[in-house]
Amino acid sequence: MYSRAYLLLERDFQELKENNFKGITAFPICEDLMEWGADIEGLQNTFWHGLFFQLTINFTSQYNCVPPVVKFLTIPFHPNVDQNTGRACIDFLDDPNKWNTSYTLSSILLTLQVMLSNPVLENPVNLEAAQMLIKDESLYKQVVLRLFNQPSQLRDNGPEFPKDPDKVIRSIKEISFNDYYKTWSTIATSKATEHYRSSLLEDPDFIVEYYKWKKAELKHPKEWNLK
Repeated sequence: MYSRAYLLLERDFQELKENNFKGITAFPICEDLMEWGADIEGLQNTFWHGLFFQLTINFTSQYNCVPPVVKFLTIPFHPNVDQNTGRACIDFLDDPNKWNTSYTLSSILLTLQVMLSNPVLENPVNLEAAQMLIKDESLYKQVVLRLFNQPSQLRDNGPEFPKDPDKVIRSIKEISFNDYYKTWSTIATSKATEHYRSSLLEDPDFIVEYYKWKKAELKHPKEWNLK
């Protein structure tokens, strides 16, 4: 007999496949569905678009009463991602009291995708990234793109995952703070810009609705533009 967590994750996987969210792919890497690999592309109309990030998502038998552990294998220079461990720092993932049993695998992945281009600057886990973003957003963008080592991380034909998850982990290059510093210290500064973000983007329920709106827009562009 399958566990409750297994059945819920099976449901989540089906939901993810049916919605086919752009720039998001996830797959189980073990038979009990407790370990997953994922691949996220940055949102369109942001400088993150075209950059792909690999992650691991580890669930427990207590899912969906407790959140999973999410880590970036391709670690971005980002205020809300630990530059050493790759741990994604989102309130409902860090604090079980803020976790909601209505959240699904899709909710988590959509939140992570939106988080990339909409960082939370309060209590950042990567202070250097946060300070740079506040002081000079243009410089921050240059550093992110340089550290990502384009075009080796870009994919023309969509994401492809090796069957052996260990190969995924070994293929990721870790970047130390010294590497960050060497990169941004060689880039000329530009005029600082203010950074704005919407509190709605912190709500996974809103994010799911947002993607439904985007799907409707793509299906009926003329009608949507009249709204």
